[in-house]
Amino acid sequence: MGLHQTPAAVTGPPLAAHSDAAAVYPAHPAQMHRYPSLQPVYQSVSGAQTAPPAQTQTQLYTQPSAGAAQLSPSLASLSLQSQPPEALRAVNLLQERSLLPPGAVPPPVPCLPQDLQKINCSPEVFRCTLTSIPQTQSLLNKAKLPLGLLLHPFKDLSQLPVVTSSNIVRCRSCRTYINPFVTFLDARRWKCNLCHRVNDVPEEFMYNPVSGLYGAPHKRPEVQNATIEFIAPSEYMLRPPQPAAYLFVLDVSHNAVETGYLDVVCQTLLESLDSLPGDTRTKIGFITFDSNIHFYNLQEGLSQPQMLIVSDIDDVFLPTPDSLLVNLSECRELVQDLLASLPQMFGQTMETQSALGPALQAAFKLLSPTGGRMTVFQTQLPTIGIGALKPREEPSHRANAKDVQHLSPATDFYKKLALDCSGHHVAVDLFLLSAQYSDLSSLGCISRYSAGSVYFYPSYHKQHSPPQTERLQKDLKRYLTRKIGFEAVMRVRCTKGLSIHTFHGNFFVRSTDLLSLPNVNPDAGFAVQMSIEENLLDLQTVSFQAALLYTSSKGERRIRVHTLCLPVVNSLSDIFAGADVQAITALLASMAVDRCVTASLSDARDALINAAIDSLASFRSSVLSIQQPGLLAPACLRLFPLYILALLKHKAFRTSGSSRLDERVFAMCQLKQQPLVYLMMMVHPGLYRVDELTDEGALNISDRTIPQPRALQLSVEKLSKDAAFLMDCGTVMYLWVGRNCSPVFLTEVLGVESHAAVPLNMNQLPELDTARSSRLRAFVDWLRERRPCHAVLHVIRDESPLKAEFMQNMIEDLSESALSYYEFLLHLQQQISK
Repeated sequence: MGLHQTPAAVTGPPLAAHSDAAAVYPAHPAQMHRYPSLQPVYQSVSGAQTAPPAQTQTQLYTQPSAGAAQLSPSLASLSLQSQPPEALRAVNLLQERSLLPPGAVPPPVPCLPQDLQKINCSPEVFRCTLTSIPQTQSLLNKAKLPLGLLLHPFKDLSQLPVVTSSNIVRCRSCRTYINPFVTFLDARRWKCNLCHRVNDVPEEFMYNPVSGLYGAPHKRPEVQNATIEFIAPSEYMLRPPQPAAYLFVLDVSHNAVETGYLDVVCQTLLESLDSLPGDTRTKIGFITFDSNIHFYNLQEGLSQPQMLIVSDIDDVFLPTPDSLLVNLSECRELVQDLLASLPQMFGQTMETQSALGPALQAAFKLLSPTGGRMTVFQTQLPTIGIGALKPREEPSHRANAKDVQHLSPATDFYKKLALDCSGHHVAVDLFLLSAQYSDLSSLGCISRYSAGSVYFYPSYHKQHSPPQTERLQKDLKRYLTRKIGFEAVMRVRCTKGLSIHTFHGNFFVRSTDLLSLPNVNPDAGFAVQMSIEENLLDLQTVSFQAALLYTSSKGERRIRVHTLCLPVVNSLSDIFAGADVQAITALLASMAVDRCVTASLSDARDALINAAIDSLASFRSSVLSIQQPGLLAPACLRLFPLYILALLKHKAFRTSGSSRLDERVFAMCQLKQQPLVYLMMMVHPGLYRVDELTDEGALNISDRTIPQPRALQLSVEKLSKDAAFLMDCGTVMYLWVGRNCSPVFLTEVLGVESHAAVPLNMNQLPELDTARSSRLRAFVDWLRERRPCHAVLHVIRDESPLKAEFMQNMIEDLSESALSYYEFLLHLQQQISK
């Protein structure tokens, strides 16, 4: 048995010798600094490391309830009610306007003893909407806050402890993996932190390869790290690990060729062939389609690729099953020839029809024996064969979008095919590049239920929209080269008494707590809603564990396990003090998307508004003992109404008539499939003044100095005509240049002489040899590095056509169909006072 540590993206052979393994493995939490990703720096909601003296606020709070005495000494000393913490400071939202912290909003710190807190799971991977769990469902109901988890289980980690063991230690009753929050009754017995069963410690677990000592199981890496990866023995495999298999399905109709997307896709794929995750067994194949389906025989020994056309789309068959999905290293030259010639091959086509459904059926037949990844490029509504769709969007509906029609699929073909794919370990990723309505509500099902992803490039055209071309090229490069797990399943377990009832994300639910993920990627997020089925009266803490079993691209079966521990509390004030405002917002966003589809858009919007009203009303009536005028929120939820308003103005939920149906559906897809940190960029963009960037407070990362300007409120009143501002919306950035912006900024950063000379279609910052230029480019590059999708930059001035889009993100201002932030606060106050 051996232990080894690898960077997450690179896996090497297990170390055989115990002594070598010990040299790279931390023996104690004190050495956690070797795993920066596992040692998050927590701060309180205010950003301060410690809560300020709160004597002045004491009279506002109800007395501590009996029950703190039942806690263990270590937990009792941490009881939140000895002094009201900063998180519970009552903020009058109608008076305090500058609520945004200068930088990122830090997650709250669970109120746990220091030793547990130090080894708890990183909030980047595992977050709960409430960092203090109510003892009972009735207490949770009183708080009017949602209980749920947000997961980013396959996130790229800079360091990841990896264990090789022939015997992975798990609870005999509930199958929980041993973790830092189990209890050792003695050296031979451990108690499960989820079902409380007492288990025996296996003989080999008694040996600690780190120290070389026998008899200290609590010092083993499995019990020292809340995130850990096991290399799984053969009993975790239903079949031998399959090779990585990549199948590309490309629309070559006249519409598709006209956009020029084939050039970008084929060129990017050619450049990325060496970087596709895999080994010497990796397989690759191509299918193109219009009204026919074209296969490509890439068998070793052929002098050039051979196109095979199947015109019977009602009964699709594979013409030469053994030579369509080929070994990449053996047939590399043929693959390169095909990619070089594909863009020209259909240059003169007049075929306008799209047989997407039959093409997907053919692709499924080709991939189903091994499983793998299907990457589909589509540029229009499928028109013939099974899965053909009719236009459903009516522009007249846009003008009065109080309730949006056609958010549900028009056919169950794509969902059924996705479930077939899922059963054969095939995931389907959809790249939709379309100027016309393409019914993403229906097409998106192929990715949603097969654990794939959806990418959308509206009005894509290589010549007419260079920013879209840049975005496709950058997104595709990351997509092709990022880490991937095949044949995956993920199970989420929780302490007895808690129960899971709804999952959000892209997957198929195989059983109550098991998600089928034919592929898993580092950019996928998941959310889970929970309830309290049995009272947690005797518990001081509860735990949640996510276990992801997958096959690496190198053919290793691996299990990545994340365990989160949180305290149990018995007072409303403690529940509110532990509320995580961003996690709550993200979970509500997923729930609201579901509500749009099952009920209506107006229902979903009402539910979001009621979530803010109910929780603030509960805080006012049950936590504050002295009633004050104004709209009061605890400091930890001071951004909650702002985030709810941001969701109401988000493309997914807004009622203005400008949203096209596919764009709205894509926005909903993103809310369901994005990890929390990326989702919040899209919900509440960042606004920064950037014409006077300095090195004061800058970050220094690998010899780069990155300025850190303060985040500003999203309101026109924060703009100034003599300055420049950068708005970061996640997938797009805007650099707004004021009419009277300093000539020094214009020449040293944008390379132009005057405001009028700023081009209307400027999408790049020139690389100028000035300090101002390098500061702004460093800041933009740093922002871009922190997300999976490429953010296009638009430099805009008052005359720019994109100014309206920039202004639409000013969430705090009045818009044609939505209240300003101040009006929204008044509305909440009025409802709470009823």
